[in-house]
Amino acid sequence: MIHKIKALNDNGNGLSVRAIAKELSISRNTVKKYLRMNEEQIGLGLANRDRPKQLDRYFTYIKHLLETFPELSAVKVMRKLKQKYDNPDIAERTLRRYVAKVRQEVCVAQPRYYEPVLDMVPGQQCQVDPGELRNVMIGGQPQTVYFVVFVLSFSRLMHLSYSLKPINTSDFIRMHDAAFRYFGGQPEELVYDQTKLVVINEKYRELTLNQRMAEYATRAGFAIRACEGYDPESKGKVEAGVKYVKHNALYGESFRDTDELTDYLNHWLDHVANVRIHGTTGQLPMALYDAQERAKMRPYFALKGHADQRMIRKADKTGLISYQSNKYSVPMVWQRQQVMIRPEEGELVILSPESGEEIARHKLNQGTGQILKNKHHYRDISIPVATLEQQVLDQLGDRYGTAICALLKAGAPKIYRDQLNGLLQVVKRLGVPNEQQLQRLCQRPHLTTTQMESLLEAMQVSQASTTNNTKVSTGALKRYHHLTQVGGQHALH
Repeated sequence: MIHKIKALNDNGNGLSVRAIAKELSISRNTVKKYLRMNEEQIGLGLANRDRPKQLDRYFTYIKHLLETFPELSAVKVMRKLKQKYDNPDIAERTLRRYVAKVRQEVCVAQPRYYEPVLDMVPGQQCQVDPGELRNVMIGGQPQTVYFVVFVLSFSRLMHLSYSLKPINTSDFIRMHDAAFRYFGGQPEELVYDQTKLVVINEKYRELTLNQRMAEYATRAGFAIRACEGYDPESKGKVEAGVKYVKHNALYGESFRDTDELTDYLNHWLDHVANVRIHGTTGQLPMALYDAQERAKMRPYFALKGHADQRMIRKADKTGLISYQSNKYSVPMVWQRQQVMIRPEEGELVILSPESGEEIARHKLNQGTGQILKNKHHYRDISIPVATLEQQVLDQLGDRYGTAICALLKAGAPKIYRDQLNGLLQVVKRLGVPNEQQLQRLCQRPHLTTTQMESLLEAMQVSQASTTNNTKVSTGALKRYHHLTQVGGQHALH
């Protein structure tokens, strides 16, 4: 580098300092420094490349940390140095470079994690993800710490709960309760991956939710949004948060007992995680939350006994549900279906048990024996024609295709496109239904693609049995009888 600088300058007859710096991508001060040096000074500098560094006095300790905990971050190394050596005067940038050099000597690598950044609205979303770290020393014994991280998408304010046994639904709900208490409110929606704690099954983007978790979400008043399978980037903020908890909070630590672990994590949240300058927002999560997001959060009312109480009603054939000796209407597609209810400031809110979305709202009647109807619940909804709908009409005919499209859209409007795609796949696999089968499908007040697939399979088995005069398996007939009952719906587990 020195020889290049000297050659480009050519004793003042070549390039300028600014041009040399631009050519070699170095600072002008560096160029000036080497141009001022004579041959003797340059020779001494080259001969003494291994001159002492400020951090060499800590080399043994830093090397020990990285050998013992290879994935320890430079930030965590800094914190441990300050604890051990009474706040040494070290610049963070200097330490990062020194740690990178020591890593090469102890042959460790730490791949960088990248996350997508989305601009969010205050109080709108919280991303949730479970994680675990093995071999954490607690009471002198290596144990696995299971934890759940909650990260508010706007402010990046974080909450953390843990367990020393695999997390079940009751634990998961308890951890939500603790997070909302810590935040002092709740967002409008929570985003999850397809953990069995939330999503039991997905097919054609139809989600079968964990029933107890869906009930808790409905009663607490937040919507559940599940990512598509194998799509961690759609909740990258909390994915990065899980890594942060593993490597910055837990990795390289040991605890006398669980009380010390609890105190440590509480202190870490309040004095490290939520008061650091966030790499994406450039602000302290707690300060940003207090300034712009706290006022946008919905109020959270602790649910006593939420794990056991059930707020589920089943609509009758006329689309009415009972609550406190009165009856309230639901939309036609929910006739003979289970729904969830939530009293709310003089109103009764009726929600989907699968998604937690509101499907109806009534003013609560203080009397008894009354029927409260919304006339719009008994009207058919016209469906606009799109490309996928036209493909369905081409396969099933205008009459039946239009009716089935209407049923699919009414039953699952948010995943309507996925439903149509699934329908076309079912028709391709099972063949175009005959007129009798289409008539039976169109007689149903509620239909999804998975229900249609099961019904067609069962009807084909039944018709084949009648035609060939063969014996049908008891299991298939029972399935057919169950599915052809008006108002069949997925069970939530």
